[in-house]
Amino acid sequence: MFGKLITMFRIPELRNKILLTVGLLAVYRLGFWIPLPFIDQELFRMQMEKLQQGGSGFGQVIQMVSLFSASNLGNSTIFGLGIMPYISASIIFQLMGSVYPPLEALQKEGESGRKKINEYTRYATVVICLLQSFFWIRAISAGFGADEAGLIMKEYDWWLVHLMGALIMTAGTIFLMWLGEQIDEYGIGNGISLLIMAGILAQMPTSMWEFLQPAFENGIRAGSETGIDRLILLLALFIGVVVGVIAMTQGQRQIPIQSAKHVRGRRVMGGQRQYLPLKVNQAGVMPIIFASSLLMFPYFLFSQAANIFPSSMTLGTLANAFGQGRGFLYNLCYVALIYFFCYFWTAITFNPKDMANNLKDYGSFIPGYRPGTRTATYLEQVMVRITFVGAGFLAIVAIIPTIVARWMNIPFMLASFYGGTGLLIVVSVALDLVQKIDSHLVMRNYTGMLESDEN
Repeated sequence: MFGKLITMFRIPELRNKILLTVGLLAVYRLGFWIPLPFIDQELFRMQMEKLQQGGSGFGQVIQMVSLFSASNLGNSTIFGLGIMPYISASIIFQLMGSVYPPLEALQKEGESGRKKINEYTRYATVVICLLQSFFWIRAISAGFGADEAGLIMKEYDWWLVHLMGALIMTAGTIFLMWLGEQIDEYGIGNGISLLIMAGILAQMPTSMWEFLQPAFENGIRAGSETGIDRLILLLALFIGVVVGVIAMTQGQRQIPIQSAKHVRGRRVMGGQRQYLPLKVNQAGVMPIIFASSLLMFPYFLFSQAANIFPSSMTLGTLANAFGQGRGFLYNLCYVALIYFFCYFWTAITFNPKDMANNLKDYGSFIPGYRPGTRTATYLEQVMVRITFVGAGFLAIVAIIPTIVARWMNIPFMLASFYGGTGLLIVVSVALDLVQKIDSHLVMRNYTGMLESDEN
């Protein structure tokens, strides 16, 4: 492996791509710590710690948003919104492309249509950023509804400064979007995914230190909050999730394909047997992001209703279930939404009719099934079955942090980083990055990082 790493940096083009990617990620990390100038940072930090350590549902929602968006809402920096607005805009246009005919026509135009959709996505990102950042600044000004005064310095707490803060945060998100596009164009890997992975990896050491700090002060004792039994269980969970994510991400259902024979003079061409790979986890991590985002709304809805009707015990119980409680009802809704979005996202990205027509045009067929409608029906049936397995795996990974956090009495974000969604994102993006590096190595007749030297 060490020799392969050296080989990577011997190839000038690949070395330049890797160094450029690392440099742009370093720029992102530098801007990650530049705070908004008019906020009382010490008071803001104390308020956020009170929300997060006190088990507040709002604090956990902020942590979840920060996990998926490469943001730092807890420090209110210029990159506070992260790239979540851009992701939201991209998802909106991708979903609209399947129901809105003009966008569907643009998608079929190839590269020119893709550039036009990207342009619309950027405009939508600006609008979403302005709205989200303005409401976030207003929430900071109100102190998140707490009894304390607002968190903005008194001499700057007026609407023009609020608008300036919204513009600053919008510019920060647009700059992150530009960084991601530069990585896509001149670096290596998917820029947006790498930004999210960098944000998660940067928070992992801090979460682990907060968990292990009592052990260094009081020693490691079995049965304590940082006992050796919990550390071993957390390590086993980490290894198990990594192995499971790799197996499920790389897992494929290979469908045999036979190409038709063609006679050219005295030569017989074709007739080869190949395989059509269908990924078990076709939807990737998107169903978890969708489900987590939607489950934020019930908490805000029920908590606001509980404030309006304080005598209602039902509303308070529901707000607690979708907030810091994360009990059976929350996990049940979480699993149901993951299954729904797995099938929904797969239906958008995988079209069995187009695939069947492509096989027919290239003179290939699946043995035992007639080209055309029968082949499309068979492909759809196979995809439905393997998507059920992939959705079940995602559901298990998604609810692991909640179960482990309640069972082991450890912070929810620590469980997410080392045994759940955060680890799933990191491993998936890392595998994609290694595959892209492999493509450069194989193209130059070197052995890929995922291949053995004997091959």
